[in-house]
Amino acid sequence: MQLLEPGSLWPRIQTISQHALARGALQPIHTRELWLEADGYPFLIHLAPSLARKKKCAANKQQPQRDPFLPYEKDLFVGDLSETHLCLLNKYNVFAHHILIVTRQFEAQEAWLNEQDFAALAFCLQEIDGLIFHNSGKTAGASQPHKHLQLVPLPLAPGGPPLPMEPLWYTAVYPQTIGHIPHLPFQHAIARLPGATAPELYHTYRTLMHHLHLLRDGEAMNGICRTAYNLLATRRYMMIVPRTRENYQGIPVNALGFAGSLLARNETDMQILRQQGPLRVLTSVAFAKNI
Repeated sequence: MQLLEPGSLWPRIQTISQHALARGALQPIHTRELWLEADGYPFLIHLAPSLARKKKCAANKQQPQRDPFLPYEKDLFVGDLSETHLCLLNKYNVFAHHILIVTRQFEAQEAWLNEQDFAALAFCLQEIDGLIFHNSGKTAGASQPHKHLQLVPLPLAPGGPPLPMEPLWYTAVYPQTIGHIPHLPFQHAIARLPGATAPELYHTYRTLMHHLHLLRDGEAMNGICRTAYNLLATRRYMMIVPRTRENYQGIPVNALGFAGSLLARNETDMQILRQQGPLRVLTSVAFAKNI
């Protein structure tokens, strides 16, 4: 096993992306980007009619789901991050150069994140100024049961802030180490990162989970986390949002929704987003904020 050297990840992603496109292994989901302003903040909406057609075809085939990471598709392989993690391109990507940080052996997507996960995550975040996110199971928007984290480079799209929700993150109030964003009507916790090293990221994760009562005093972080959640992290912030359901009126919501990016499958979804507003959609799939 030859681990990726510092400075090599981004060139490898670009090279393998070209190779995978030429081979037909990488199959981007073509979307139309729209900006929807809600409550004074911009939300990035990807309109993807082809996604609804693809989902319908998959349902008609009724084939048992296999683990796409065991074995992984070799044309999507970027490199080895560590003895426990490897990097793959996201086969059906909306964002260019979207990568997956995958455990080499099977671990459940709902399992607690551990120090090895954050070591792989830290390497990628140091290499690429991006958004790391994690969907901790189906309720949180995960499509695969094999543990994987994800990274998309910033900015998410031209014409707006690098991360659509980041202007809201700036308004967070920090009574102590952990903060909250007054404008958000759902339960969440946010922390400023003192750095992006593995120990700093892992410590912040544990602190946030404890603050949200997802981690009990003295509880060992092994096995499955009992509550679904989304994790989002940049080089400066980490936020966690506990989840109650995976969609709102059929509109899927994963961690990217809480970064300000939602996926609409058709004009009906767009009409719901315009009428209800993205914040109501996000609140409906999370826990209401305690008053």
